[in-house]
Amino acid sequence: MLSGSHIGIREIDEGTSGMVRHPESLYGAVGDATSLLILTHNDPDPDAIASGVALQWLLKEKLHLESWIAYRGIVGRAENKALVRQLGYPLRLLTETEVSDALPIALVDTQPGAGNNALSDSANVVIVFDHHPKREETSTVPFADVRPDVGATSTILTEYCQAADVELPPSIATALFYGIKTDTMGLGRGASQSDVSAYLHLQSRVDVHALVEIERAQVPPEYFRGLVAGLQSARVYRDVLITSMGQMTRPDLPAEMADLLLRLRGVQWVVCMGVYEDTLMISLRTNCRRGAGEAIRAIVGDLGSSGGHGSMSAGQIPLDGQNPDILSHRLEERALRQLGLGPDVSGEKLV
Repeated sequence: MLSGSHIGIREIDEGTSGMVRHPESLYGAVGDATSLLILTHNDPDPDAIASGVALQWLLKEKLHLESWIAYRGIVGRAENKALVRQLGYPLRLLTETEVSDALPIALVDTQPGAGNNALSDSANVVIVFDHHPKREETSTVPFADVRPDVGATSTILTEYCQAADVELPPSIATALFYGIKTDTMGLGRGASQSDVSAYLHLQSRVDVHALVEIERAQVPPEYFRGLVAGLQSARVYRDVLITSMGQMTRPDLPAEMADLLLRLRGVQWVVCMGVYEDTLMISLRTNCRRGAGEAIRAIVGDLGSSGGHGSMSAGQIPLDGQNPDILSHRLEERALRQLGLGPDVSGEKLV
């Protein structure tokens, strides 16, 4: 199982990948705290899981600081469950009683105001690590390293572990490696030189057997049912593919489906939607290096929350009694318009 006083704002500007990282200011942001909550975004993916575990281990190793990692939502994807299992189940579901205004909080792979985490407006955020565009709310955090030019938050945490001159346990090295690999599609999507350097540094430290167990994790029947639904619904509009999976048992299925469909020859953009409980989830993927964040914000608009950058983004819209089929059609029209296709463009069924 993995296990001061206030300083002035210490912030690392955007677009600074490749700089040497010194962790002393990170330690100072914790102050004289005796415990810390590390909070990931909802439904954490490998990058968020690995970043949280690496930060927890680093602070324990250097400061003997006790912390725990929490999240809202689910760990749904088979590979993500396998990763958590390999790490010894270091994450737990967040409960209301675990958060107080006095408790220091570190955010990984998310930020204040992002809308994809369980943070309250009065929360005491002291640390932020993220690779998405910097939000205005992050400017008041004592320590923030936000680098949207980097492909994965795991890369940033790897740099801090290197700068601290500590040797990572194989389990955490494996998690960080997998976090970078999944967020950059093996360095093929939105990867910077920092990602490449971290990837190569971790590669020789990976537990190969554990990595194979994670990547080849068996999937439940609903995965294949969702796959069939997504394929049957998919329509191709020139270089844009749009599909809706209907009702889902997991909120992260659209992201998984979008990753798969982006491999279709000739497709540059994939928009995948599905309904989980009372929320419509939407994921966007592109082979273009940039534009996914801007596109999803335009598509979702004021209907719900959205975010992302580079070549991947996502959003969620509360149904609040709306017909999900009508809402999906509305989002499809917005997506086509945003991606430069007019209403006169007809789509062809994929299967």
